[in-house]
Amino acid sequence: DLRILGAKQNRGALATFTVDGVHPLDIATLLDLQGIAIRSGHMCAQPIMHHFGLTGASRASLSFYNTKEEICQFGDELKRIISHLR
Repeated sequence: DLRILGAKQNRGALATFTVDGVHPLDIATLLDLQGIAIRSGHMCAQPIMHHFGLTGASRASLSFYNTKEEICQFGDELKRIISHLR
């Protein structure tokens, strides 16, 4: 029930997503406790959030300094958090 927002092709280094039944702030807070920083909320983009029928979302941003291990840790922690909060 994880939904990635935006175009499916030509994605950049950002992944904005929602998880059914889980508040974006809860995801961000629990990831932060594991040393993983993401953004949550309306992303200063209330019109597009309204378009998608959302009040907020979560966004992970990658950069050249992120390692494969960090990306895998993010995925593993996100799965654990979703499982825990559902």
